[in-house]
Formats: sequence, C-alpha cells, structure tokens
Amino acid sequence: MAEATAQLLQQRFSAERLGTYQASVGGDLDATVALYEWNATMSGAFWITLGHVEVLIRNAMHRQLTDWSTRLYQEPRWYLDPGRVLDERRHQQVAKAREQATRDGRQETPGRVVAELTFGFWPFLLTRAYDRSLWPYLRGAWPSKRLRRDVHGPMADLHELRNRIGHHEPIYNRPLKELHTKALNLAGWTCSDTGAWIASRCQVLAVLDTRPWTVRASHAPPQRRGQHRPTRR
Repeated sequence: MAEATAQLLQQRFSAERLGTYQASVGGDLDATVALYEWNATMSGAFWITLGHVEVLIRNAMHRQLTDWSTRLYQEPRWYLDPGRVLDERRHQQVAKAREQATRDGRQETPGRVVAELTFGFWPFLLTRAYDRSLWPYLRGAWPSKRLRRDVHGPMADLHELRNRIGHHEPIYNRPLKELHTKALNLAGWTCSDTGAWIASRCQVLAVLDTRPWTVRASHAPPQRRGQHRPTRR
C-alpha cells in the first residue's frame, strides 16, 4: 500500500482508532492498515455466522416460551408476561419491540415481535434470576444441556462479540477460534441439522488462516484479562 494512502486512512479513520492495530504490528503503518482491513473481513465473516445462530436460538427459545406461557397462563404471547416473571428492563425491551413490530400500521404478530427483540434480550433470560422460573422450560431448546450456565456462558460471549462487530471495534485480539467453536456448538445443541448447515457455510476459519498479525507482528496483540492467548498459526 502506498504510504500516502496509509497516512490518509490514518487521518480519516483517526490515529486513535488505528492506534490499537498499529501497536500490535510494531508501528508499521502499512501493516496497521492491512490488519485493520483483515479485522473488517473477519467481522463480516463472523457476522454472517452470528446472524444464523441468533435466528436459530431466538426461534427455539420463542417456541419453548410460547409453550410455557400457553400451558401455565393460557396465553401464547409469552412476551406479555402473564405470570409477571420478567423484570422491568425486559418489559421495556418488549414494549420497544412491539412498537417497532407495528410501525407503518402493520399488525402485531409474535414472529414480528420476536424479530425485533435484540440479541442481548435472549442471554439475559438464561441468567440466574430465571433459574427456577424459565430455565425448566427453556432447557427444552437444548436437550443435551442440563445446566443453564452451559448455554448462558457461550451466548453471553457471542453477544459481546456481536456488539464489538456492530460498533466496528477490533476483534482480531479476541479468541476467535474459541468463539467460532462456541457459535457452532450452540447451533448444534439447538438443532444438529441446522447447525451442520451453518457450519458448512461459515468462513471464519478460512479468514482466520490469513490474519496478518500472526505473520507480520513480532508478538501477539494484547489480550483481555482472563483470555487465553491464541495459538500462533
């Protein structure tokens, strides 16, 4: 890449934004831009897989919650919370989703409401607060998983990754191979056939094999506390 182009991108994208990348490749500006580009490519590849996993999981949870609400309260629209189980923040998220689902005069349907709920809504239903109320019903979405935390942990990690991608943040210094495994495991636990379909179309590992910093940097990028350093490829 021409030095002038690299300098232009540093100016337009800001030195602060590129600073993390630049520190990870020893200061070389061309290598910085290459890593920045790769980060965008990896974000795109992961976004596709996360999208498939999100839709699969939320629909599975929606089915379980519909059954729960219908059996206990004779109300299939579980998001109306007839048993007053959800906390106030979840009520606010549902209210916003219902508003968005009916914009432009559209009729409200459970499917439309579920589609408008953010990904962050779903992992919260797997927290300890709902261990007794919702987990006995939600666990049916993952027949092989007995413990709530076995599902909640990976979902929370993927939610964090999704947020970083959505805000155009660095993900090259995250444990991407582990997160890839968590995403495909969640899909497989939910539906093995759909999980296989998602895995067959996932490009994350192919992009991971091309990450510039493993070739051009003299050391791995800094890791968050508690994370494992990725294996050099």
